[in-house]
Amino acid sequence: MSTKNILTPLTNENARALRCGDTVLLSGEIYTARDAAHARLADAIKLGKPLPFDVENAIVYYVGPTPSKPGQVIGSAGPTTSGRMDAYTPLLIALGLTGMIGKGARSPEVVAAMKEHCAVYFGALGGAGALLANCIESSEVVAYEDLGAEAIRRLTVKDMPLTVVIDCEGNDLYNKGRTEYLSFKGNHKSHITEHKEQLTKHK
Repeated sequence: MSTKNILTPLTNENARALRCGDTVLLSGEIYTARDAAHARLADAIKLGKPLPFDVENAIVYYVGPTPSKPGQVIGSAGPTTSGRMDAYTPLLIALGLTGMIGKGARSPEVVAAMKEHCAVYFGALGGAGALLANCIESSEVVAYEDLGAEAIRRLTVKDMPLTVVIDCEGNDLYNKGRTEYLSFKGNHKSHITEHKEQLTKHK
């Protein structure tokens, strides 16, 4: 399967072209936000207050980077567990958020919102924060600076390697992989049983 190069902003049209299991290289501007920042965004939405960045066609990366060392744009920037943001994510998707980057499964409510509004969930490689940081060309805090590592940052990324885990049709790579494994395991078991029966007949 070939790697797809995609640019931000991620329009609905481009999101629809992505399929569960696709590998992509992402370039452009994205935003960071973890659970503390998501809670504040959700409160702002409920109170009708403006958000600190335009979520329409935006991609949010679930990351709280470590402090940068001298000469670095950013510290280690590996993904955090996406389930922490599930309670808030449908609100942002309804406002036009089209992409999320993290690790781990998503709730049925998030998947339903993705299908309704056409959003995509990308998986980033856990444990490779230093490597992912090499894809980040610039970093700027744009909101909630008091949250420290969990402040919202605008990142400029170049060729960030990602995998489409859930596409806008709700196809889920985790479920697909589990199904394929169980199917393989079942077929393998039946072949072993068949082989044993054949051996028994020849005794």
